[in-house]
Amino acid sequence: IDWMTVFLLGGLIPLGLAFQKTGAAEWIAVTIMGVVGEVPEIVFLLIVGVLTSCFTLVVSNVGATVLLVPLCMAMAVEMGSDPRIAALLVALAASNTFVLPTHQVNALIMRPGGYRTFDYIRAGSGMTIIFLVVLLTMLQLFY
Repeated sequence: IDWMTVFLLGGLIPLGLAFQKTGAAEWIAVTIMGVVGEVPEIVFLLIVGVLTSCFTLVVSNVGATVLLVPLCMAMAVEMGSDPRIAALLVALAASNTFVLPTHQVNALIMRPGGYRTFDYIRAGSGMTIIFLVVLLTMLQLFY
């Protein structure tokens, strides 16, 4: 058993709960939309995708989804956009966790593979961008 991984994952769960219960996560999302204001739908969806991807770096993908789906649906309604596409985007973008070894799978292979955090940043940054571009393109084409 790789105890470092067990403790890493065990520490992320309370961090995610604290992030949710203090209202910090909701405050960040509301602040971002307040700064951005009225934007085209594709820009709004890009913001939601980036926001969700960032949340999943510090909060579990389930926690990010539970928090952001209702919030992003409400923001979509405010903007006059379909809230279902915002919910679908959050659900799919919550799996976009390539940049840091904070996701369970990334953490599990870090030590046995001899990877460093920088390795994840280097490889994961490009993957994150590709994931978002493909996701937004597919949602625009097929939704």
